[in-house]
Amino acid sequence: MINPQGYFEAGLTLHGHRCPAMPMGLRVGAAAMNKLGVERARDGQLMALVEIGEAHCATCFADGVQMITGCTFGKGNIRKLHYGKWGLTLIDKKSGRAVRVAPKAEAMAANKQTDFFQKYRMKGVPASQVPEEVVAPLVERVLNTPEDQMLNIGEVFEYAWTEPAHSFDSFVCEVCGEMVVEPYGRILGDKKVCIPCREQAAGA
Repeated sequence: MINPQGYFEAGLTLHGHRCPAMPMGLRVGAAAMNKLGVERARDGQLMALVEIGEAHCATCFADGVQMITGCTFGKGNIRKLHYGKWGLTLIDKKSGRAVRVAPKAEAMAANKQTDFFQKYRMKGVPASQVPEEVVAPLVERVLNTPEDQMLNIGEVFEYAWTEPAHSFDSFVCEVCGEMVVEPYGRILGDKKVCIPCREQAAGA
């Protein structure tokens, strides 16, 4: 069984500050992995679909998911769905099985009623500047509340994941001189260039 508490310190190092959302990602990711019976992805064995969007509270959730599942933006096996929610669908590519886990609305709402949000975050105070005595009890609650009070864990279902082909082909942009992955190449006159150089030329 994957224990989210065992990943908290590493998650904190990755994330940079204490807040409830990163450990919530740890809890959700661990629950999904345990439901599927899978280990942390060393390569691309798993795919994580996270439902967060942009510029809203608790997007820190995704760092917890990355830390515990091993699904990272660098490996290309985590994607944002831009729903403005905090669900995670974790897919085991080999078996074609998946599960969706999300925090209970009551748990998320209770977090938002704490001083961490009401007196600090909603008034623009960065999470790293919230006093330890304010954030620590909230983090402990997220890490230690029983799973059935914290999470909605769905049933395992079939998910036919189609793996996109990876490109190893590249070229050197004839304007900036930087390496570019082949499918991202553009034509500028008689030159083969990168997207930024093509866009800069179009806007000039």
